Amino acid sequence: MPGVNNPPPPITTAAAQQKMAQERREDAGDLRRLVNEAHPPRASDLAELQSLQKTRKDRDDTDTTASLSETLKSKSREAGPRVVVREPKHLYMPQSPRSRAAAEAEQTDLIKEMFHEMGDIGLKPVVVYHNLSVPELYEHALKYEPSSHIVASGALATLSGAKTGRSPKDKRVVREPDSEADIWWGTGSPNYEMDERTFILNRERAVDYLNTLDRLYVFDGYAGWDTQARFKIRVVCARPYHALFMHNMLIRPTEDELHDFGLPDFTIYNGGAFPANRYTSYMTSSTSIDVSLKHKEMVILGTQYAGEMKKGVFSLMNYVLPKMGILSLHSGCNEGKDGDVTLFFGLSGTGKTTLSADPQRPLIGDDEHGWSDRGVFNIEGGCYAKAIGLKQENEPYIFDAIKFGTILENVVFDEETRHVDYDVSAITENTRASYPIEHIENAKIPCVGGHPKNIIMLCCDAFGVLPPVAKLTKEQAMYYFVSGYTAKVAGTEQGVTEPEATFSACFGSAFLMWHPTKYASMLAEKVEKYGAHVWLINTGWTGGPYGVGYRFKLRHTRAIVNAIHSGELGAAEYETMPTFNLQVPKEVSGVPSEVLLPVNCWADTENYNKTLTHLASLFTKNFVKFQDGGGHVTPEEASAILASGPTVE
Repeated sequence: MPGVNNPPPPITTAAAQQKMAQERREDAGDLRRLVNEAHPPRASDLAELQSLQKTRKDRDDTDTTASLSETLKSKSREAGPRVVVREPKHLYMPQSPRSRAAAEAEQTDLIKEMFHEMGDIGLKPVVVYHNLSVPELYEHALKYEPSSHIVASGALATLSGAKTGRSPKDKRVVREPDSEADIWWGTGSPNYEMDERTFILNRERAVDYLNTLDRLYVFDGYAGWDTQARFKIRVVCARPYHALFMHNMLIRPTEDELHDFGLPDFTIYNGGAFPANRYTSYMTSSTSIDVSLKHKEMVILGTQYAGEMKKGVFSLMNYVLPKMGILSLHSGCNEGKDGDVTLFFGLSGTGKTTLSADPQRPLIGDDEHGWSDRGVFNIEGGCYAKAIGLKQENEPYIFDAIKFGTILENVVFDEETRHVDYDVSAITENTRASYPIEHIENAKIPCVGGHPKNIIMLCCDAFGVLPPVAKLTKEQAMYYFVSGYTAKVAGTEQGVTEPEATFSACFGSAFLMWHPTKYASMLAEKVEKYGAHVWLINTGWTGGPYGVGYRFKLRHTRAIVNAIHSGELGAAEYETMPTFNLQVPKEVSGVPSEVLLPVNCWADTENYNKTLTHLASLFTKNFVKFQDGGGHVTPEEASAILASGPTVE
């Protein structure tokens, strides 16, 4: 309108717009400077930012690298390879900000140096991952092993390769002057001999193979919870799965113990992904598991089944503990609220792991123990439970132990949900779970206890004629201990596809080093000295042999064990079972009386008697090889033991 002072129109020239944009940029720059002054950037690129995620303790690895280099040394060389414990620290966590290009340049220089030195394989630098934590081993397994997966429970499921069980016929023990008189050789022995030269050849083959790899895993741990009978074990392997397995199965050292570990007492070289040379002396296949007591070493070739390492350590302990006056035992062990200890002898599949895991009794261990003048102790730091058919309602402690840190071997799981189907045996019947003993809710740690009050010998009778429980005399205890009758369970060993009757001395013949009567005489001495009661429990079949009868119910077996612990069976009335002359209780709380004597469960009494006599003859025939006493009991003592066995007319 005329006469009204209107505001000037907005400036819209290009120059003015550029000026305003510049002012906004300057304001934004001022804001960024204020933010950066309050929160300065910690990294110049993504690589540096990722390096800030992890911290590493400053540790002096001088002694560790020297020890590892000595372990990896070829026998033909004066010095071992240069060992890098994990990645070089400056590549792992920069001390100051630097560019990715600088980091890559340093790494390139290191790789060039490594390839330059690879002309002599014995001196190739080796990156060794030493005693990695469980999360780190998970990461490595997932990164480097396509067969490794995290399942819904948090456990690590993996495959053991072509071998899904032990290969006992490929086990070799070096015949050496200092130990050959001690070792059980010959008929019935699991110890197939080899000479020292062949052992060195296989060791060199394994070490050369391991030294060609981009990375190795070493775990240093202990065997034996009794500190006066503890041995330092070193495991050198190529797979994170194997390192985690032995992390679970050995006793894990504290940081101070690891720092002072030094050289091991026994070393396992696991080159299982590389075959043995079939044309080498003493080889019968591409698999070889070799033990040298002189060199204090074990070599594994041609099998990636992790159980070979566990049982290799047990074989060692089966030799060295008796020399110390300590009885080594293939047994489970638990302890009651009053400190009463029970041992459970038995082979795989007899229920040793299941029955020793009792919610009312803290677990000392599930598989391997020593019995000294101080009491019993677990040899291992973990458990290796069969997983086939596992159900929470039947075995809650084992089921609940399967969580982060547990290895599940050869199981089948749903591709999407990652839930494991424990009933599926598509890969093998011998599916397994390896976990540290701390995963058992009521484990007793340290894993030591007093002298046993009860000793339970478990068997899995495939013929269906032995009673579910019998009380043994001292002589019968030695007889059934040396006999070690049970049935091989499908999948536990290569080539076994269904249960078959077998005798395994001391309930662990495959792992014995001394003659069985050595262990039996030590057992008899301790039973006598400490007043232990001995029982035979059959967890196998009744009402007929395997394929006709049925297996004893787990709840009935548990009721029998409870009656032993409560003292009920100590005060029970007994009757004698013919032929085997076993004392069988007339009643057990929670168990139908008719199943206590097997003849009552068979529809055909004549066939029962025939089968009973047949099994008795098998016992008698098996014991012939032990009747001379093996140099550890007198012929008279051996005769008394033999007389306590079944009678065959």
